[in-house]
Amino acid sequence: MTLDRRTFLKSAALTTAAATLAPKLAWSANTSAPSHFDFAFFTDTHIQPELDAGKGCDMCFRKIANLNLDFAIMGGDHVFDAVSVDRARANTVFDLYQKTQSTLQLPLHHVLGNHDVFGVNTASGASPSDPGYAKKMYEDRFGKTYYSFDHKGWHFILLDSIQPTEDRLWDARIDPTQFAWLKDDLQRTGGTTPIIVAVHVPLVSAYATWGQPVTPGQKYSTLTIGNSIEVLPVFDGRNVVAVLQGHLHINEIVTLRNTQYITGGAVCGNWWKGPRMGVPEGFTVVSARNGAISTRYESYGFKAVAAPEKS
Repeated sequence: MTLDRRTFLKSAALTTAAATLAPKLAWSANTSAPSHFDFAFFTDTHIQPELDAGKGCDMCFRKIANLNLDFAIMGGDHVFDAVSVDRARANTVFDLYQKTQSTLQLPLHHVLGNHDVFGVNTASGASPSDPGYAKKMYEDRFGKTYYSFDHKGWHFILLDSIQPTEDRLWDARIDPTQFAWLKDDLQRTGGTTPIIVAVHVPLVSAYATWGQPVTPGQKYSTLTIGNSIEVLPVFDGRNVVAVLQGHLHINEIVTLRNTQYITGGAVCGNWWKGPRMGVPEGFTVVSARNGAISTRYESYGFKAVAAPEKS
């Protein structure tokens, strides 16, 4: 069919108008080939003025800073504690963390931990009307509690596993709004781009079989993510190479459906009182090569000032 000039110009004008009215996507696909790089995953600093925790974090961060890394991911539980304390104490420990992390001198991405939500426990004396209540204090300091980013051909997804409850406790799960976002993000990423997920409470762990069993009848899930059975299927058909996890203060790797679920020890070990179940205070170095990863766990020589506790 041949279009005359008037018909062609009219058609072009309609096409231009439609393109102008169409919503623009804020997200663009990662189309670059995966490159080689290293980064650090450290978690559970539980920084506090006591127990030489500030000194320990500084030692850890200095060791990380001396490695040839592109960036670091902090896996949650920055402080000890924001949940059960008043605003003054919560600000004290968050200020201490932020001052100490400046030693890293690296781009840094943050994951929310259960000890990072302010005032949720009634022992804090905080009111839900407090402008910093629950996740707001964290968001004011570190930004969004879940998001994704691209780096050298890899896609990174940081999840929020901490959901405060109406009875002022917390439940480990991926909430419906975040779950819908995650499915959309994975769909847009496609099936070939290598993906790394970071989350505080583990999606998959064998810890309950050898470390600490789940308490029967417990109201909320606090050991692993309670709706993992719903979340894991959305990884199907996507190149999820690894999930980096914290919370348990152990060094563990479980492989499920070609994805490594890596629980990365703890900077604080057994809450600054020695190693945790034989795992010393430390962090994980992740090396990305040819669309795959390898990891190593590194300690940094901290000596607890308190007598070690049985863990």
